[in-house]
Amino acid sequence: MQSAVIDKVKSRISHSKFGEVFFVSSFPEYDVEYVTKLLSILEKEGTITRISKGVYVKARKTRFGTLYPSASELVREIAKRDKAAVIATGDTAANQLGLSTQVPMNSTFLTTGSSRKLTLGKRTVTLKHGAPKNFAFKGKLIQDIVQALRSIGEQNLTPENERQIAKLLAESPEKETIEHDLRLAPVWMRNIINRNKPKEYHD
Repeated sequence: MQSAVIDKVKSRISHSKFGEVFFVSSFPEYDVEYVTKLLSILEKEGTITRISKGVYVKARKTRFGTLYPSASELVREIAKRDKAAVIATGDTAANQLGLSTQVPMNSTFLTTGSSRKLTLGKRTVTLKHGAPKNFAFKGKLIQDIVQALRSIGEQNLTPENERQIAKLLAESPEKETIEHDLRLAPVWMRNIINRNKPKEYHD
């Protein structure tokens, strides 16, 4: 029986895509304690890599070391499993929006799910349980801009940043939610976003 379970779990992992995340709960048909031990054994064998307590990822082993998926991809997978919302914060948000070229070694995301820390080699990804007000936005763009601007700071904003914000607003399909979401932003951020809105947003 146990060898059959091992074969089935191994087969599922070997046929999964690079970057897939596995939890003990990923195998609900088997005993929790047994799956916990089995995943630990598979990690020692190098089949999967442990990134947090009870959380494993199918990483790619290369001669240069272990290649992990991006922080955003991993966080999306975990959020899907937890049925949670996530928001990038700080330098991560700024980088994702093109407001910074700096790729942070350590990323932080707010989540409606559980707080946890992921270790990806030398990088860390922190999921922090966020206050409900952070998730009150109807759209995604203003929510992300608010987090990015919080990281950059009003005094450090450059004309290039403002041009990028104008571009993001012009290309956004979220016109219907912009006005609602702007009311949730701090006044100084609202002023920056308002002066960079395309003309059609002022109609």
